Amino acid sequence: AFCSNFNFSSGATERYRCRRKAFNVTCNAKMNLPDTIELKNIDQEEVGDVLLKVEKSFGFKFGDTELKDVKTFGELCDIITHKVQGDNSNDCTTQQAFYKLRAILLVTSPAARDNLSVETGLEQLFPRQTRRRQVNSLDERLGFKTNLLRPKHWVTLCFVLVFFASLIGLYFSWQAGLAGIAFSILIYKLTYRFGKEIDIATVGKLSEKIAREHYRKIRRNSGTINRNEVAKKVKELFMADLDLEDKVLTRDATFG
Repeated sequence: AFCSNFNFSSGATERYRCRRKAFNVTCNAKMNLPDTIELKNIDQEEVGDVLLKVEKSFGFKFGDTELKDVKTFGELCDIITHKVQGDNSNDCTTQQAFYKLRAILLVTSPAARDNLSVETGLEQLFPRQTRRRQVNSLDERLGFKTNLLRPKHWVTLCFVLVFFASLIGLYFSWQAGLAGIAFSILIYKLTYRFGKEIDIATVGKLSEKIAREHYRKIRRNSGTINRNEVAKKVKELFMADLDLEDKVLTRDATFG
């Protein structure tokens, strides 16, 4: 079975696990992980984090036992598609996201006034010296956090190492271990607050990100949905957050 009592965590595990995408280091070699990760190898708590994003993006809540008999990704997508409420409209949500972004950027970014397109680079639109201010202005106008900026990879890696060292330290001195955990969380919050690195390359990629993470809020009419898009956006969320490849995330892919 998928799970009998799905644990929707607060997202803390996402901050602490060693992710290939986050650090771009040789975690696979060190941990003897396969090059291609399958859905069945993903921890339930990590899947729960993604399902929290699905709820937030599409504006609904899963029932307490609604997913207990779900075994495949296709079954999960069918449940989500059925739960999403709204009048069907066959317009493209990612396209709507781009035009909303474009309207905001033309006002907030001087560099956007020259041939802004889906291929325009975000590094060009958000110069490093004013990047945080511009991204904060973008978030305010959109009405949600884009989570576009991050600290440098080596800073994040150091945070993770300190956190796990503190967990080990609990076995020797719980006071020192707890102090280390508290310190690492504080450093994490500070580094993300002041980070200026961008992983997303273009306006088009940013449009895709906010269309999957804020589906309802980015649509021109939040009371409508494109029912043909729902399963695709769910798949994109799983791929982006769990580092899963398209070829392994089929309808028949099973949960561990």
